[in-house]
Amino acid sequence: MLPGALAVAASLAALLAGAGSAPARAATHAGTAVTPHVVIVGISGLRWTDISASATPALWAVARAGSPGSMVDYAVLPHTCPADAWLTLNAGDRAQVPHAEKGPCPALPAVTAGPGHAGVPGPARVAAMPSLVSYNHTLSYSPRWGLLASAAGKGNCATAVGPGAALALAGAAGNVGSYLPAASAVSRPVLARCPLTVVDLGALPGAPGAARTAALRHADTELGAITADLPAGTRLMVTSPGSTVTPPHLQAVMISGPGYRSGVLGAPSTRQAGMVVLTDLTPTVLGWRGEPRPAGLPGSQITSAGRGALVSSVRGLVGQDTTYQVWTGTHTIFFWVYALVDVAAFAGVGLLFWGGQPERRRRRGTLWRIAGTVTGAVPAGSFLANLVPWWLMSHPAIWQYGLTLGWTAVVSAVALAGPWRRDPFGPPGAVALMTVLVVGLDVMTGSRLEMGSPFGLSVLEAGRFYGIGGEAIGLYAVCGMIAVAWVGNTLLRRGARDAAPPARGRGRALLAASAVAVFVVIACGWPQFGGKVGGTIAIVPCFLLLLMAMAGIRITVRRVALVLGSGVALFAVFALINYLIPATGQSDIGAFAGNLLHGHAGGLLTRKWTSMLGSLRVNTYSPVVPVVIILAGLILLRPSWFAVRALPRGYAAEPLLAMTLAMIWLVCVLGWFADDSGIIVPATALPLALPLGFALLAGVPLTDDETADHGPTVTGSSIVGRLG
Repeated sequence: MLPGALAVAASLAALLAGAGSAPARAATHAGTAVTPHVVIVGISGLRWTDISASATPALWAVARAGSPGSMVDYAVLPHTCPADAWLTLNAGDRAQVPHAEKGPCPALPAVTAGPGHAGVPGPARVAAMPSLVSYNHTLSYSPRWGLLASAAGKGNCATAVGPGAALALAGAAGNVGSYLPAASAVSRPVLARCPLTVVDLGALPGAPGAARTAALRHADTELGAITADLPAGTRLMVTSPGSTVTPPHLQAVMISGPGYRSGVLGAPSTRQAGMVVLTDLTPTVLGWRGEPRPAGLPGSQITSAGRGALVSSVRGLVGQDTTYQVWTGTHTIFFWVYALVDVAAFAGVGLLFWGGQPERRRRRGTLWRIAGTVTGAVPAGSFLANLVPWWLMSHPAIWQYGLTLGWTAVVSAVALAGPWRRDPFGPPGAVALMTVLVVGLDVMTGSRLEMGSPFGLSVLEAGRFYGIGGEAIGLYAVCGMIAVAWVGNTLLRRGARDAAPPARGRGRALLAASAVAVFVVIACGWPQFGGKVGGTIAIVPCFLLLLMAMAGIRITVRRVALVLGSGVALFAVFALINYLIPATGQSDIGAFAGNLLHGHAGGLLTRKWTSMLGSLRVNTYSPVVPVVIILAGLILLRPSWFAVRALPRGYAAEPLLAMTLAMIWLVCVLGWFADDSGIIVPATALPLALPLGFALLAGVPLTDDETADHGPTVTGSSIVGRLG
């Protein structure tokens, strides 16, 4: 029902928008005249904290005249070494030299320079290039070797200055047509000779100190000499290809010249003001030079928007990096604390009010309900903390988690004190609905609250800039299930209480619950809002099964098997619409459809599958999560095997509770296999799902009726729940 309606609506939208113009996407450019000269200058490891009017006057002058931004230089690994970045610039797609995920970066490959004549740079060769090409065939990406050099046009005149630049302009065989070994040899005639010049000004030492300061000053001086000799109308890109520093940082990038004066950078690939990615650089240069962009190439054209004072813009760019350094430094600790607080709260209440006496059971249930509601409100509180720019404060981590606690208290108070507080589904349902609204509305308006939140997006490690991230999709899906169940159950109970005709009461409940489900699915899966593939595939079938239970439809094994494919079907519809209609925004699912149609999807699917399997090795505790998931499923299916008496009593008292808990479990399992985050999806959902599940059970008035001794069971070809 739900995916069918969405598919029809989407198809009508596609027809109205004129979907037949798909191929035009592959050849879109910036809409400006072809740039006669493009100069790219690389200073590896350059960050905005290095740049100021007094310390680096040449860099500051470029930023003041042009457009500054932050760059995520994510190649294959989160830590991108300089050689990785120069290779990625060469090929337009992610590439790297052989090195470990952690440890020192390898040196740039050696360059053998041939003789020049009459002041003209001579040819050169990067001897290691053929072996690097072979190595990158094993990485499941699609580098187009020599793509950056092709931006020079038919004359194929491109000059490389320094070893990194040679790596950026080398062909697959390692040949470089025009090469100078050092920036000191760059002159006005050299810059005017070819339409494309790439200059490597070296890498800054990682540790702050005199050596880094001296290297920065030297690079700034050389940049000043280059900018003084630029031909008129040149577009200058100063970037930071890779870094020797770990953990990774956002790097500095700036562009000056026509179309980039007094602005701030951005790109459709990130949808975030001031932020671009490494794979945006080569498509941007191709666009400037009017050269065609190959189909399936990642990245997008870098744009420029207006800005205020440069000092304020730079402060904001520094704040962006601060956000992700806080995320990197506190993320793991946060999840450990969150999980341990969950355990301590519920175990403490259980021990304090241990026993089967009615009064102890009542107190225990009340406190468990409060504890589950409060701990369940933490994710919403963590997103709402980003309403205040804590990343600009003097102690950003303290501000972030202090604001998280404050907003958690607000969300908990609303959930526990609202008019629904006596409803068994009430407080956890209110928390779930508020979480869904916060996350859903945020991704619909640009994912600002997701950025850098502990449950949100990490651009440095996950490389995701909009929509719902892998660590949020599980909790979002769980909250969606509870919110839909609460809305539907409330109206079903109201209809029974008001003695309305059963069909009318059930119809109202289904309509309202379906509206919530549609909101959840659209916010998750619609391309313009992020197009979360795994989330769409996991959420849609679980919603359909829950709505079928509300409608009183018999849930057979055959129907379950059919419904499980509904998420894939809706994803396919969304992906095709996104590919055919550029107005729906650049998104991974549209890129997947394009790659599939052009025969380039194999590498993407391999990477997704490898990432999903690799999630089991994220840390030593990752393999424990499947055990917990299997155990939770057995407890829900056969509570009598584990002497869990609260479940069958709850199932008997609240007919929809059994299916709600089952769908919470199922959406975590489907998310595990459908999303490339893999086991991270249920792992981050469990600290929320278990407390809210406890709160749901604790809200049901318990009796001594033991006649219902088991939950949803499989009998023959039918799954039977207490829904009658």
